[in-house]
Amino acid sequence: MPYRVALIGAGIISRNHLNAIRQIPELRAVAVADIDQEKGRTVSEEYGIAYYDHYREMILTEQPEIAIIALPHFLHEECAVWCAAQGCHLLLEKPMALNVRQCDAILEAVREAGVKLMVGHTQHYWPANMQAKSLIESGELGKLVAIHDTRHLYYFNDSRPDWFLDKAKAGGGILMNLGAHSIDKIQWLTNSRVTKVKAALSYEGERGDVEGSGCLFLETSNEVPAVVVQSGYAGVPKDETELIFDKGMIKLVSAKGVWVNRDGQYVKLELQNSSDPFVLQFEDLLQAIGQDAEPDSSGEYARSVIAALEAVYRSDEAGVEQSVDTE
Repeated sequence: MPYRVALIGAGIISRNHLNAIRQIPELRAVAVADIDQEKGRTVSEEYGIAYYDHYREMILTEQPEIAIIALPHFLHEECAVWCAAQGCHLLLEKPMALNVRQCDAILEAVREAGVKLMVGHTQHYWPANMQAKSLIESGELGKLVAIHDTRHLYYFNDSRPDWFLDKAKAGGGILMNLGAHSIDKIQWLTNSRVTKVKAALSYEGERGDVEGSGCLFLETSNEVPAVVVQSGYAGVPKDETELIFDKGMIKLVSAKGVWVNRDGQYVKLELQNSSDPFVLQFEDLLQAIGQDAEPDSSGEYARSVIAALEAVYRSDEAGVEQSVDTE
């Protein structure tokens, strides 16, 4: 029998999950919950699943084996702790929580319930990222000596829900949301953890009280330095990671592909895998459940991303480098 899956939150990301579930015989979506009836009923009708206006009623009635939590960041802790206590394995959208303390509460609840937790750091499952990681590990271009990650995306558009721009509810702005992807990507590509952070942020957005840009200098546990530059202000969108080796360079655009320098210019490589990253993510979770193991993007791993982000905000406030809480 397929694992029954219930989705908590009917926002944009819900369709990525539901489309992936349709491709996996071992999974069956049964219900969606959202306090916004229009959004929730639209998704339920589109995918032929039940609708509930409260997730607790849905979980108690449907008794799914897996709960996907796609809620505003400030609701992650309460929802994850409660769903774990009901015996649900969890796929919790990133960022894991607002802070390390909340992450620890979720991890304790998961341990006590004996369920599996995956946090939705999809960077691990993008085919281009997987190919870049293989190139790094092959040693073909020599030693990785630096990383430059750039992300520009207008963050204050009218369609962005207000809670994203409220620090108390979102935990931060562009760095908490898109910066989580950058920190995760750097850690995962290099099999390391961020250990030190020097950050400078700006607060020039026309809405809310969150940062709109940031420049980060990161030190990692394997001594590969990384620079992250992000802007949420008006400009040209960009999402690019440059990997610098002692014998060459790689340009990685996660959603598009991998380029390697050849004779002084970048040449695009043929992708080795074209799988849907959300399908790969679910397959990892299913393997973790079936083998009683941890998924690649485990709760412990996701906590390290939040710890690095906390150091980002501390560094900006203090004006000096901060060590990352690894305990």
